[in-house]
Amino acid sequence: MRRQVLLFLSVLCLGYVLGQVSYSIPEEMSKGSVVGNIAHDLGLDLKRLKSGKARVYTGGSVECIGLNKERGVLLIQERIDREALCGETTPCALHFQLILESPMELFRVTVEITDINDNTPSFTNKEKRFEISESAVIGSKFVLEKAVDSDIGMNGLQRYSLTPTDNFVLKPGNQAGGSKKVEMVLQKPLDREKQTYISLLLTAIDGGEPHMSGTMQIFVNVLDVNDNAPAFAKPLYRAKILEDSPKGTSVTTVSASDKDIGSNGEVSYLISTSERLLSELFKINSETGEIILIGGIDYEKAKKYEIDIEVVDSGGLSDSTKVIVDVIDINDNNPHINIVSKSESISEDSPPSTVIAMLSVNDPDSENNGEVECNIDGNIPFKIQSTLNGFYTLVTEVALDREISSHYNVTVTCSDEGVPSLSSSVTLTLQISDVNDNAPVFERNSYEAYIVENNTPGLSIFTVRARDADWNQNARVSYILEDSSVNGVPVSSYVSVSADSGVIHAVRSFDYEQIKDFHFRVKALDGGSPPLSSNVTVKILIQDQNDNPPQVLYPVQTGGSLVAEMVPRSADVSYLVTKVVAVDVDSGQNAWLSYKLQKATDRALFEVGLQNGEIRTIRQVTDKDAVKQRLTVIVEDNGQPSRSATVIVNVAVADSFPEVLSEFTDFTHDKEYNDNLTFYLVLALAVVSFLFITCLVVIISVKIYRWRQSRIMFHSNLPVIPYYPPRYSDTLGTGTLQHVYNYEVCRTTDSRKSDCKFGTAGSQNVLIMDPSATGTMQRIQSEKSILDEPDSPVEHHGQRH
Repeated sequence: MRRQVLLFLSVLCLGYVLGQVSYSIPEEMSKGSVVGNIAHDLGLDLKRLKSGKARVYTGGSVECIGLNKERGVLLIQERIDREALCGETTPCALHFQLILESPMELFRVTVEITDINDNTPSFTNKEKRFEISESAVIGSKFVLEKAVDSDIGMNGLQRYSLTPTDNFVLKPGNQAGGSKKVEMVLQKPLDREKQTYISLLLTAIDGGEPHMSGTMQIFVNVLDVNDNAPAFAKPLYRAKILEDSPKGTSVTTVSASDKDIGSNGEVSYLISTSERLLSELFKINSETGEIILIGGIDYEKAKKYEIDIEVVDSGGLSDSTKVIVDVIDINDNNPHINIVSKSESISEDSPPSTVIAMLSVNDPDSENNGEVECNIDGNIPFKIQSTLNGFYTLVTEVALDREISSHYNVTVTCSDEGVPSLSSSVTLTLQISDVNDNAPVFERNSYEAYIVENNTPGLSIFTVRARDADWNQNARVSYILEDSSVNGVPVSSYVSVSADSGVIHAVRSFDYEQIKDFHFRVKALDGGSPPLSSNVTVKILIQDQNDNPPQVLYPVQTGGSLVAEMVPRSADVSYLVTKVVAVDVDSGQNAWLSYKLQKATDRALFEVGLQNGEIRTIRQVTDKDAVKQRLTVIVEDNGQPSRSATVIVNVAVADSFPEVLSEFTDFTHDKEYNDNLTFYLVLALAVVSFLFITCLVVIISVKIYRWRQSRIMFHSNLPVIPYYPPRYSDTLGTGTLQHVYNYEVCRTTDSRKSDCKFGTAGSQNVLIMDPSATGTMQRIQSEKSILDEPDSPVEHHGQRH
């Protein structure tokens, strides 16, 4: 076996190597025979063949030759018959490609199949009969059937021999178009009376080693008189026909003439029976010589047909001619698209010009009908490039973004240049894999939330939410409270944020009177690697509740000495007696105060300003008015529900202090009634205190019990539910305690003279008095000092207290 190897390597613009190698092998090699060491011839490592998943690509035809990746050689997989594969076409070659992946590489391989002498020359008919007139002249020719040998070259048909040679000899001749014809020539006149029948043996011999041959028996029936053979008008006829011509189409007409007359001059036409395929496609009218199409023809199967036509007269004399029928191609084949290799997915950060698929495109039509151009349908970030004749690569054109499109359906359409143009298309589905290239984004640039003071710890305040345009784990957002401080206290002692939901909870109870607003930052962190984050500012505004009653600043309520405002009897209408001054530490409408006169000794004499708390006379003071006037003023705020405070104002209607003293001495007698009332008040206070202490003990016991239960649940690995006890005391210092007062009990040796004094509310708020009230307070102190002189009964009354 002779092998020739040609290796060409060139570097393509896409970054992979294209090579070409050629081999020559004889046909009929046994299965498993080695064609050639392609790894060595292409300079490839055996490891590269394995890692690159090397494979042979034949474009859909039968794979007669396979690849052994372990040895790096090409092997015969199926027996190769050159005649079945190529017929009379020479040279006969197999063309296929060797494809590697990661990176993609393509190598073209050509294997030429050489002929061996494996076919015997044969005749279609085993015998041939002639009827020859005895008047046939010397040199008369008789066309014999040609033998068929599928081999080519020296292995094909080389010569004929005819035995015996008494009357006839063989004369080889050349036909137009280069083919040979076989003629039997009369070299000795026939004598029917001596020999009526002549038997000859025609032998066809090829040029192989050893020679192979085939025979046909020739019988000659000697007739009388017919001494002229028919002759064609032309030695060669040419015709053209479209490949899509319907059956019954007339191809051409041949004609021949015979100089004989009568029955000896009648001729008939026929197609040489050696051309079995042609007899299935064409027929000839035996009388007129018209050749008619009876089968379907295809330019892609045969571009032309050579038909041998014979004409025979009634005496058996004949002549032959050749008709060459050229098939005209039409655009009747769509381009064929084969996917050689493709990627199912690609990362969105892949650079431009990344190869995602390799295609093989071919069109069996000719000239412009077979010229193909491929394009991509739609506005997508891909392009198709031609790498070599019939091969294309699909590559990325720009950077990809999965957030714009997570997958693409890439439709490749290939069209030929025929008229009308034919096209084929194939659709490739490509998934875009995600990378973490998007940080979480909050729905708003900043947030504001409101919460009413005295809230329950653990209350949900607000929810922040961030979105991440990535996918799966890269889009999973967690929320983190950034470290900061509010008034020197870590913000984590004020609020907390749920890592999964972004819900912000209050850690403590807020007091509007201590803190009105604060802000902090929340970070949103995705689950990518590395993670990306963003943050947002959240501002919490505390809303006021009406949890503080009004506090009376003036007049000051005392438990001992009596303080009275003096009104002269000459006072006119709207005389300003005094002004009740009160404040409310709440804000807004919860701090709007109104003043009302609840009780009075003489309601027709005094009134209280609703907004300013001023006590004025509403009529002229007369001598009949009592000196002692007792007014009860209630101060209410505007909250819902409202809170109030009560103040008692003593008014003395007199023109001088002695008159006032004489009248107010009687108050000591009224004290006995008040002392009795004080006793009952102290008793009620004791009962209430007892109940308060009892409730406090019960509450502490319940709290200790629940704490122990929570510890048991903790040690038993059960879910622990946080417990927030009621606000019985302001342990965090963030709320305003409601209704907490200090009680001071004053007792004397005489229980009837005991008294009860109420202290100020237990609030830590500092109230700053308006300096404008300084004058009034000085006047009160001066009046109180007069009433507290040693000789006055009022002083004695105060000492008893």
